[in-house]
This record gives sequence, structure tokens and C-alpha cells, in this order.
Amino acid sequence: MALRAATAAATGTAVAPRGLRALLSTFSSSFPFNSPSKQVEKPPPAEPSTNLFVSGLSKRTTSEGLREAFVKHGDVVHARVVTDRVSGYSKGFGFVRYATLEDAEAGIKGMDGQFLDGWVIFAEYARPRPPPPSMQNNNTTPGYGNYNSSSYGSH
Repeated sequence: MALRAATAAATGTAVAPRGLRALLSTFSSSFPFNSPSKQVEKPPPAEPSTNLFVSGLSKRTTSEGLREAFVKHGDVVHARVVTDRVSGYSKGFGFVRYATLEDAEAGIKGMDGQFLDGWVIFAEYARPRPPPPSMQNNNTTPGYGNYNSSSYGSH
């Protein structure tokens, strides 16, 4: 490379970069990347409730381990780690239900951003589950598995 640079300096020509640098320089000059200009809006905080959503859990965290960690901050009524059906390991989140709103607030303050089983966990008030889509809207178009449509059995 030094020989190429010396030869180029003597002849007055520019040295084109080689290897990965050459590849990256061609992408940066010919590939316009527009960064997203719109900021992603966070949803508003959930209403205070006795049910907490806990995320960032280790695959090895159990419901009993979750209960033991949160019982230090109040009266835990129920603690559940959501697990994978096949492997039985944690999916990385769970729920803790306290007896009172004050205990739930203390649980968030005490456990949000703390370590549990070697992982940093996050605790916040759980949002209510959205209602399932109504079945009446799904039965308006014929298709597989739709036995209420007019085309079923009309052949």
C-alpha cells in the first residue's frame, strides 16, 4: 500500500481505497440513507393498579423466584412468569399482583431497574388486555375454516 501511495504521489493520481474500505465508500456515496425524521411516540403510562408487568426476565427465572424478589416490597397475592409451551423456559416477562396500590407502587420503586437472576428487570403497571376482535366481523368473507359463509357446502 505504501508503494502504491508513493507511486500515486509521484504521478499525481489519486489512490483508490482497496478492500472493505472501498466497498463501504461506494455504499456511502451511492446509497442514500434517510434517517427517520419522525420520533416514535411512547404510549402514555398505564393507570395505577395492583397488577404489575415485569420485563427483562432471565430464561431461568421461575414464578417462585419472581414472587420472592417482589415480596420484599409488599404483600404479593400472585406472581407468574409467562413460559414457552415447548421448552418451559421464561419468555422474558411476567406479572406480579399486589394486595394494595401502595404495595404495587413500592414494588415498582424497589424493583424497576434491579438485577434478578443476573438480568436487569423492568417493572411497571400492567395495561389492560385489549378486547379480542369480534367473531361477527371475521365471518363476513368466505375462506378456509369459515363455516358460516354462504359458500360452505353449496357445491
